[in-house]
Amino acid sequence: MTERNRRSGEPKLPSSVDGRPSGLDRRTLLKTGAGGVAGVSFAGCLEMAGMSGGNSDGPEPVKIGVLAPNPKRDTIGQSIVRGAEVAVTELQDNGGIDGRDVELVVGDTNESPLEGRREYQRLTLEEDVDVTVGVFASEVLMNIIDDIAKQETLHLTSGAATTAASELVKNQYEDYKYHFRVGPNNDYDLGRMQMDFLNDMASDIGWNSIAVLAEDYDWTEKPWEVYQERLPEMDIDVAMERRYPAATDDFSEIYSEVADAEADAAFITTAHTGNSALSDWSNPRDRSEPQPFAFGGIHVPMQLPSYYELVDGACEYGVMQNSASKQSTRSETQAFIELYENQYDGESPVYTGYHAYDAVTLFANAVEESGTVDSTELVPVLEEFSFTGAAGTIEFYGSDHDFPHDLRYNASDPDPVYLQWQEDDDGNGVQEIIWPEAQATADYIAPPWL
Repeated sequence: MTERNRRSGEPKLPSSVDGRPSGLDRRTLLKTGAGGVAGVSFAGCLEMAGMSGGNSDGPEPVKIGVLAPNPKRDTIGQSIVRGAEVAVTELQDNGGIDGRDVELVVGDTNESPLEGRREYQRLTLEEDVDVTVGVFASEVLMNIIDDIAKQETLHLTSGAATTAASELVKNQYEDYKYHFRVGPNNDYDLGRMQMDFLNDMASDIGWNSIAVLAEDYDWTEKPWEVYQERLPEMDIDVAMERRYPAATDDFSEIYSEVADAEADAAFITTAHTGNSALSDWSNPRDRSEPQPFAFGGIHVPMQLPSYYELVDGACEYGVMQNSASKQSTRSETQAFIELYENQYDGESPVYTGYHAYDAVTLFANAVEESGTVDSTELVPVLEEFSFTGAAGTIEFYGSDHDFPHDLRYNASDPDPVYLQWQEDDDGNGVQEIIWPEAQATADYIAPPWL
């Protein structure tokens, strides 16, 4: 179990590479062998249950609902479910939650706000779950936020970054207090860490002049606001700024402008368009050489642990932000990765897996400490909780903050990391941590053609 103690901010990875009593008794515990992983069935939905071999005359299991997009075929959704499953397996091996078995029920949101709401209602009204975790797309989260308030059931977001949910908590606390964001950091704080990275690292790595680029999606609006606030005060030349169209799949013209502006780096915020942005940087359509500038920022596809192999090394020297990394020296991170890889034949988690695991284990620790699964009673417990998870320290902004119940970002000692794809002596791609300094595993390497 991870340590805990008390104390007084969405993008898409393309799948190719990229409790309230309801009076209903509809629980079905799908058992395998003792300590085994969840069983799977399809009956209009995906259900997965942890196994402990408990006595049927004992207390009902603690029931956890997981909301994830396309968990059978999408990397992001699969990692959400698997991260939660790893947590349940670990809990079952250690006696469950407060002496009760743990059961997982998974709802496939299919990346659809409408389907997400249907699945949320099924989990809370029919399955009578004690908590829900997950939700990747901000649009899905905002389409279930009123249901979260109505059902008065804790929801621990582990994927969506929109601050719109936390703004509702601030403005109508009693209604929306059941929402907490375990990770990643909200969209505003994603912008803050972009600026903190530049402030600490830009001059050291030779990024004295940057072209600021962001795909024109809703999720980049808050970071863009932060860039406009902070960049004028920083000792860095902004050679170019561009929010480019969401449908962009050819960056030739944009990169020509970046080169003409003599920017040292294209500092990008991308997810949906990330593959094209990377390809046209490392393998330009109309050039024989790579582009004459470095490349990095928030680039969601490059977060994928297998990305180097998938793009034949085209991402080498690219820089990206991430919630956690396999290279991390943090013991809690490594412990989770070991559990995940052992359970899933050596496959490594993407960032949503870390947060889903942390959401389930955080909930379990809060229940153990308080002795209740009642959501209303757990809200003040979580507000005062400090928990060391796979992705770092989990503490939440208070009710008087602009973004109540969102994951707290510590600018002086950040948990999120910036990675650079580098090649090791055996020719394998490795996501080395280059920031923050306290977590760094390697120095930044400038592309050799610059």
